[in-house]
Amino acid sequence: MAGKGTLGKVIVLLLLIIILSIAAILWFDYLGVIQAKSLFAPAYRMLGMAPQTGAASAPDEYADLDADRLKKLLEAYDVRAEELNKREEDLNRRESEVLQMEQELTERRNSQEEREKTFNQTVERYEDIDGIIEQNAQNLTGMPPQNAVAILLAMDDQDMIDALRKTEEIAAHTGTTSMVAYWLSLMPADRVAEIQRKMTSKPVTTP
Repeated sequence: MAGKGTLGKVIVLLLLIIILSIAAILWFDYLGVIQAKSLFAPAYRMLGMAPQTGAASAPDEYADLDADRLKKLLEAYDVRAEELNKREEDLNRRESEVLQMEQELTERRNSQEEREKTFNQTVERYEDIDGIIEQNAQNLTGMPPQNAVAILLAMDDQDMIDALRKTEEIAAHTGTTSMVAYWLSLMPADRVAEIQRKMTSKPVTTP
């Protein structure tokens, strides 16, 4: 009796497995996951079900959703590209401004250097001329008065004025007696008057 009961249970389980397998196959075939239409066509007609004629496909709404996502993604890329282009334009503009400022600074520096160079050359020229005038004054002081007066009378008025002033300056610095008054006393009165007038009207001479 026990053997018959066990055999019966095995048969029932086998039938149940077969039924579940057939049902699963029918369901997957209906969904279009597998192709078993020719095998189960009579069963479909008995159940009043129309089998899937092709593979399962995503609804149109999913396709539209993917297209919309792709469109938004492309729009985002376009916005990002536009931002990058704008940043690049800003950087190029700033670079141009910096280069222009650098050029202006370079021009100002060159101009300043040129002014300093001109000023130094003027100072050197003045020092050279002043040194020559000082040497002439010392030479005139060291020679006989008549010879010094002859040399002074051969100079133009401005050169004579420079020599006389430098002679007085050296005398004041060394604490000696200036020869200027004596030299003037040996010169013609009209030339002395002209020299004194110019010395009064132009107290300082620029080289």
